Amino acid sequence: MSGTLNLDAIHRPVQAILEDQLGQVSLIFERQLASEMSAVNNLCMHVESYRGKMLRPTLVLLSGLASQGRTDASVLTEKHRIVAAVAEMIHMATLVHDDVLDEAAVRRRGATVNHLWGNETAVILGDYLISNAFHLCSTAGDPDINLALGQVTNTLCEGELVQLHHRNDYSISEETYFEIVRRKTASLIAECCRLGALLGGAEARVCLAMKRFGEALGVAFQIQDDLLDLVGDQAVVGKSLGKDLDKGKLTLPVIHHLAECDPSARGETLRMIIDRDADGLRERLLNSGAVRRTSEAARGLVEKGKSELPHLPAGRARDLLSAMADQVISRAR
Repeated sequence: MSGTLNLDAIHRPVQAILEDQLGQVSLIFERQLASEMSAVNNLCMHVESYRGKMLRPTLVLLSGLASQGRTDASVLTEKHRIVAAVAEMIHMATLVHDDVLDEAAVRRRGATVNHLWGNETAVILGDYLISNAFHLCSTAGDPDINLALGQVTNTLCEGELVQLHHRNDYSISEETYFEIVRRKTASLIAECCRLGALLGGAEARVCLAMKRFGEALGVAFQIQDDLLDLVGDQAVVGKSLGKDLDKGKLTLPVIHHLAECDPSARGETLRMIIDRDADGLRERLLNSGAVRRTSEAARGLVEKGKSELPHLPAGRARDLLSAMADQVISRAR
């Protein structure tokens, strides 16, 4: 299925619905960003290449289906499709801005906006995406959706600001790391799941379960991203790697290692971090078991998220949510 997570053929009936719905979401997305100015259109066409797995739109739609235990596209409304497009627009704005902050040159195996056109253009393009996201959101005619997505956008910006505050903080705690990740990544994924269920007519307890599922999934997703930044293959991952180390951002495997090693080993690891010795740090984290323990932490979060799924009616859509959760931490990109 183009643009979505690649899952087993057993899920094909639900995937067929999602494929059709995501096509409609893409049309909404493209119409919203269309401009009379060719320079703006060219930038928007470039940034549309950032749309990879479309995890967030998929979760909005799939949560709507799963909340009713059905594989019937009539469960999904125009509000679902608008929220899905808005969520992807917000996410893409954060990617454009992140590339500026990280001075990244590659995204989705192509050149980043900031690499091609400079930081000024990238910053304003990110702002343009956010502005359009909330213009589109207002067309749903539901103030509660605007408030929910406005709040979550505030939250993810807070997460980024806190992360910036802790750059080159070699004593950052695991608790602080998780709070940053919960805000900057998991909050939007959680809201996608909650709103998908809510717009599908789910009861409050189901909506809450979906939010908890999405939050656990989002944290696990970011942990896997952080692992790939340290030990992934750029040719496979498709974006600039090693940026966390370059920018002095300590992620979970490094935090685990520093907390567990003896003073001598800690000193050597800190030297590698300060010297930006990516190869030496990678080898040390692999040999010490920090990478394995971090993977186990991500797996534990996925299982925690999946424990919320029995609150949903049994069915193929619920099964697909479970399969997606597993793939979040088995992915190599």
